[in-house]
Amino acid sequence: MKVLFTKRFSEEKMNSFSELGYEIVYISEDKVSYSDDISEVDLLVCYNPFETLDISRLKKLKWIQLFSVGIDQLPKQKVIDKGIIVTNNRSGFSIPMGEWIIMKILELMKNSKGFYDKQREKKWQPDSTLLELYNKTVCFIGTGSIALEAAKRLQGFDVNITGINSTGRRAEYFNRCYPMKEMSYALSQADVVVVSIPYTKETHHLINDDSINSIKKGAYLINIARGSIIKETALIEALRNGNIHGAALDVFEEEPLSMESPLWEMNNVIITPHNSWISEMRTERRYIIVYENLRRYINGEALLNIVDIEKGY
Repeated sequence: MKVLFTKRFSEEKMNSFSELGYEIVYISEDKVSYSDDISEVDLLVCYNPFETLDISRLKKLKWIQLFSVGIDQLPKQKVIDKGIIVTNNRSGFSIPMGEWIIMKILELMKNSKGFYDKQREKKWQPDSTLLELYNKTVCFIGTGSIALEAAKRLQGFDVNITGINSTGRRAEYFNRCYPMKEMSYALSQADVVVVSIPYTKETHHLINDDSINSIKKGAYLINIARGSIIKETALIEALRNGNIHGAALDVFEEEPLSMESPLWEMNNVIITPHNSWISEMRTERRYIIVYENLRRYINGEALLNIVDIEKGY
């Protein structure tokens, strides 16, 4: 069985895939295109080779294992037409992203950015406006693996953890979950809103003027999902008028964030460059998922992290 990798691991790890019984072909993602060498490929392990590689020409392709969690880069119609199985790296980045969420909640409530600015100016000026996280309500829009890891880490802070998902189904570490149709009420109760839902056509601008108006006045907002889930102009206005007290944003509608964006200059906004998923364990966790799925596939076992292409996650 032939596997095309467009991203590679160490030589030892690549050899481990061969030892499972696969024929391994590696072509760098920035150089890959259709050729006779890959015409018989059964499996594709990649991030985004799709701008130069036309998968419709890979007649034997049955399965794509993505290095990413999101599937925005996937040529979805071609995948559907060919009946290709797609699996992703769900849970591979959940721990560092869960930690990032906790860090930013605390930084916003304790005004870390303000103190860092004062430190650069050598200004000794206490701040009496700091808040406690204790007894606050943190609401996650989306209760998948990232939200779960954050909710797990919030257990020691004695907070009320709520979630919003499609049906209101229960989730571990959450005190209560609401269905999407009750989002307005759930947001009205929240001191912190965390956007952790997959990006789909249904969630495009899910956070817009109306939903922002539903959020408790003075709450904080955190986004680690996708920038286009939030209507950025509506968020900017809410940050200016105080309806949203502060925000920590790792993702944006346009990336890199435009130099002209007013978000750069806002004292109540913390910006990071789509970096919340980074940790020293990212490659190891990615390898574990790829190896386990390749082991399962060759043994005819059920794969991990199968994506529903129609749903988008």
